[in-house]
Amino acid sequence: MAKLSYEKWKVYGNVFDQFTLRLLFKLSSQGHFEELKSPVSIGKEANIFTATTKEDKDIIVKVYRLQTCNFNKMYDYIKSDRRFEGLKKQRRKVIFNWVTREYQNIMKAREAGVRVPTPISVKDHVLLLELIGDKTPAPKLKDVVVGKNLEDKLIENMKKLYNNGLVHGDLSEFNILVHNDLPIFIDFSQGTTSNDPNYDEYWQRDIKNIARFLNKSGIDVTEEELKEKVFK
Repeated sequence: MAKLSYEKWKVYGNVFDQFTLRLLFKLSSQGHFEELKSPVSIGKEANIFTATTKEDKDIIVKVYRLQTCNFNKMYDYIKSDRRFEGLKKQRRKVIFNWVTREYQNIMKAREAGVRVPTPISVKDHVLLLELIGDKTPAPKLKDVVVGKNLEDKLIENMKKLYNNGLVHGDLSEFNILVHNDLPIFIDFSQGTTSNDPNYDEYWQRDIKNIARFLNKSGIDVTEEELKEKVFK
């Protein structure tokens, strides 16, 4: 039966290599999900799918691409993160630790009270997450109208990150979902802690991106004003 079940996964052979297919089959066999449902995005770095579960709830399956993702860039980011000191510059080790870091960052952000998808499991280059939305993924911040409540909650989440020694590192309207008029931060792989020597630089970048977006959305705020709201 298991062999027959695994045969079904070969339909994804044009998307995943055999190593990835076996890993997805293992995670499915462990009861994390039943089968992949539909692609959310197919990219050079990662493929993101929704997947069904036995409880009739959909989840997110994020699969980093082993062959095409830029592991050199990943290594440049992760090598200064003291949680991963001594990591050797080997493709699979870098990618696997990169995905583990994303999982750890989401957990840390969640513990800080930041609204993020609940992490379900992580194994090698596959990350399983709660699906934010009603059966389909919630829209990104770039695709919604930003009102006062959403602006306030966005800044509140940024403040919680800062107060708990964490930075997203790639925060923008593309990495924030909106559900029930609340922002949910996603894609934490570039995130790091205050022990990282690049921590302040990443915060400056996040502040710049969000200030730019808010101004584009008709909300008049300078980078200095946003810093004061987040860092005070």
